[in-house]
Amino acid sequence: MTTYRRRLKREGVVRLEVHVHRDDAPLVRGVVRALADPKRKAATRNLLRERFDDRRGKNLKALLAAAPLEGIELTRRRDLPRDVDL
Repeated sequence: MTTYRRRLKREGVVRLEVHVHRDDAPLVRGVVRALADPKRKAATRNLLRERFDDRRGKNLKALLAAAPLEGIELTRRRDLPRDVDL
């Protein structure tokens, strides 16, 4: 059994226990199966990250990319140089 656990650890697999409502159990099992399926793994991860990733928006670039720009004036009036007495 320890050989099996070491192999899983080497492969980056971790054991995870979750408590969900009885009605949600088939849904969670389906998500786990989709993540384990090599054909559906990438699409499932992308979908879940788009919707639930808490790391979204932690940097300025991501925050600006996610910001709604409707109704915001993006052009500036050109300021002419001013005379300053020193």
